[in-house]
Amino acid sequence: MGLGAVFDLARNSADVESITVADADGSKAEWVAAIIGSDKVVPVTLDVSNGAAAMKLIGEHDSTISCVNYWYNAELSRAAIETGRNFCDLGGNNYIVDEQLAMDDAARAAGVNIIPDCGLAPGMVSILAMHGAQRFDKIREIHIRVGGLPQDPKPPLNYQLVFSVEGLINEYIEVARVIRGGKLTEVESMTEIESLTFDGFPALEAFQTSGGTSTLPDTFLGGIDELDYKTIRYAGHCEKFKTMIDLGLCSSDEVEIDGTAVRPRRLFGELLTRNLPADKPDYVLVRLDFAGVVNGREHKLRYDIVDKFDPATKMSAMMRTTAFPASIIAQMMAKGDVLKRGATPQEKAIEPVAFVAELARRDIIIKESSDF
Repeated sequence: MGLGAVFDLARNSADVESITVADADGSKAEWVAAIIGSDKVVPVTLDVSNGAAAMKLIGEHDSTISCVNYWYNAELSRAAIETGRNFCDLGGNNYIVDEQLAMDDAARAAGVNIIPDCGLAPGMVSILAMHGAQRFDKIREIHIRVGGLPQDPKPPLNYQLVFSVEGLINEYIEVARVIRGGKLTEVESMTEIESLTFDGFPALEAFQTSGGTSTLPDTFLGGIDELDYKTIRYAGHCEKFKTMIDLGLCSSDEVEIDGTAVRPRRLFGELLTRNLPADKPDYVLVRLDFAGVVNGREHKLRYDIVDKFDPATKMSAMMRTTAFPASIIAQMMAKGDVLKRGATPQEKAIEPVAFVAELARRDIIIKESSDF
């Protein structure tokens, strides 16, 4: 995802003057810079757990995009506020996001933006949810379905790793926050499987997962009847993965084996990383269904996005739909084009029409259908 963000900043964004790509492994930062091949990109070695070093580097830039594991994002947000700089990240955990949003007063006092969860889902779809909702006089329902799929699925899971394995496990084991009957509700992940279709694709399924709604339930609570998010996979994936969860393979509780303490989740994550394909040509599917009132009548609206690996740029669909939106938001922050200062959910901070226009400029196209 870091590579995707640097690509967008360097290749798609004429106003960007300089980009620093930082990694604890300096050779990885140098690899990214070499692939991009732009004089704007400077690689550096940085371990973000070194708070002083991270703060110094953040202080040298108008905006920072965090593509590291989610547990660093709260401290990085504090560093951005301390140095008077803007910060966004790819999210991955509701509790960390809550901690970041609690910094709102400090961020507003510093005159900066802290915007968590700026990837695909949560992220891009949150802004699209606001974009669609604003077309209704009264919004009643928003249903979000999103998935990253390999173009050439391999059994047994028909899935490939396209982002952090820790983030994936969190999505599958933590509770999902939804609105039902106008009330905030928690639902177990890996439940409520439904079938859905996209033209040209085999049988697909969608099921409850954590994190996809992010701050949307809080934003829309009191003004909507139904809001939920489900992850799209090839049919059969949920049942297979849930069996492994039920067997305890995602537990963080230590298990003693031959005198050695083992955390099943760490082992399982390592096995997924070793055995699942990664970085092969992919698709990203996005669907948002809206229902509400326009001019006194009930209407429906659907947004569909089908994005795929770009062989010309070597950017995966997941890079394009995760890293590009984060780059767009980082640039909006740097230009002062964000609606309000502070630590704010993106659906409240980002002007949706301008954001959708930036997606279109990158050939991330929304297919719209409606009965009005």
